[in-house]
Amino acid sequence: MHAARLSIGWLAVVAAGPALSAGMAAAGQAPHRQNAESTPITTSVRSLFVVHCAGCHGMDGSGSASAAVPDMRRLGNFLRLEGGREFVIKVPGVMGSGLTDQQVADVTNWLLATLAKDSVPEGHQAYDVSEVQRARAVPLVDVAGARNRLAAQARERGVALD
Repeated sequence: MHAARLSIGWLAVVAAGPALSAGMAAAGQAPHRQNAESTPITTSVRSLFVVHCAGCHGMDGSGSASAAVPDMRRLGNFLRLEGGREFVIKVPGVMGSGLTDQQVADVTNWLLATLAKDSVPEGHQAYDVSEVQRARAVPLVDVAGARNRLAAQARERGVALD
């Protein structure tokens, strides 16, 4: 008898379908939509930063010294070093981010113009898609070695990277 009541109750829920969905929406739940996109399309450059970078670097780009996540607010200082400009867009976090070449250029330029603006050298030229394509064609194999060479160069020139 209990199973029969359960089956009848389930049939009532199924039969209510659209009406139940409308009631759920009124109660604060989103109604079911046929063919709804499962992943929203992100077009804002800031949104791309939030989705692909801020998880590690933070919303303000400050990173985490204890977790060895670089402070993006000083990213412009890399542009003052020989090889630094290329390094910025070749690090694995950038190349493996899932962003297109154009999105890498856009996010890097946005970051340099906003969160890192105080570190950008005068006369800086924005990244473009062809520069990112060239960088992607020759992967950075020894990330630590490249970073160490840049850090030594930065110390010699009195440029703060961290």
